[in-house]
Amino acid sequence: MENPIQTFLKERTSRVESNEKNAALQKAAADFNTASNSAQYSYNFSWMGRPIIQYPQDMVAMQELIWQIKPDLIIETGIAHGGSLIYYASLLELIGHGEVLGIDIDIREHNRVEIENHPMKKRISMIQGSAIDLNIVARVAEFAKNKSKIMVCLDSNHTHEHVLAELELYAPFVTIDSYLVVFDTIVEHLPEGYFKHERPWGIGNNPLTAVHEFLSKNNQFDIDKSIDNKLLISVAPSGYLKRIR
Repeated sequence: MENPIQTFLKERTSRVESNEKNAALQKAAADFNTASNSAQYSYNFSWMGRPIIQYPQDMVAMQELIWQIKPDLIIETGIAHGGSLIYYASLLELIGHGEVLGIDIDIREHNRVEIENHPMKKRISMIQGSAIDLNIVARVAEFAKNKSKIMVCLDSNHTHEHVLAELELYAPFVTIDSYLVVFDTIVEHLPEGYFKHERPWGIGNNPLTAVHEFLSKNNQFDIDKSIDNKLLISVAPSGYLKRIR
């Protein structure tokens, strides 16, 4: 007799796989992604008191990956209010080990103060500077030295050029069977002109176009489509890249 836990997991896997061909569900998800991004839906949520600027679905996906991988280090480009750093740190606190390193070209003082006064600060370090500055990358490399399991999340400047540079510079830090997560790939799927304020990125120039170019030259990573099929609502479609070799 099959273990009931294994039975449940098989049923879930089958159900998630079927989502890819469920036209009604895919359309409903696409409609919600478009409408909710236009309404700045991601700005509505906090984690342990700090704005996280993420979709709850992506937060759950990150929780699953962090619990599965139990990384020694999570590197994130783009800090903003610090909610993601605190979220990842709180999960590592539950696991019992691990650090978070955040990089941002401009860590605003009021956000720095809130992060440094937070109970989860003990697992957080920050570097101010451009994530694609080679001097900053060298500091990250020193921080990552001797870490056996590393995840990377990219969530800073969303232009094709910048994200592609980040992918090329930070992919080597990701350990096998861990993930390189590229946020805001959804930009490619949103209608032209949906931004309320002018942005330097848009259709044809965004994190997803950078992911496609990166993967055309790098066979060490695969898009984990099972995460896309599970979430459906996400700012990172095709952005969950698993290192396979």
